[in-house]
Amino acid sequence: MSASRTKFYLDKQNGKWMGVCAGIADYTGVDVTFVRIGMVLLTFATSGWMALAYIAAGAIADKKPIGLYDTQEDAKFWQGVRSNPRRSTAEVRSKFRDIDRRLADIETMYTSRNTRLSDEIDSLR
Repeated sequence: MSASRTKFYLDKQNGKWMGVCAGIADYTGVDVTFVRIGMVLLTFATSGWMALAYIAAGAIADKKPIGLYDTQEDAKFWQGVRSNPRRSTAEVRSKFRDIDRRLADIETMYTSRNTRLSDEIDSLR
């Protein structure tokens, strides 16, 4: 895939106007309704400056490529990577450690002098 999954994109498919709030929601993993409510509140609190930032983001940011994520689980993974990359690498490292431990257990079981296991393997042949 040539598109970066860690970059902010406008989500025009799920957006209402320019797709900025939907893009922020997709980028952070927060519900788009909360992002829209926050945007309205910030627009009133900043006397309209947030509306200008919204328009600028809509003009500058790229549109989200179709099919950026393969599955919903894939989307959740990349949202987690964007929010905390160090935690994501620790999770991946932990999963690899677990897989390595399980493979070592299988190797130990297979190479040990377990007569019952040996008899079961021989019966399958």
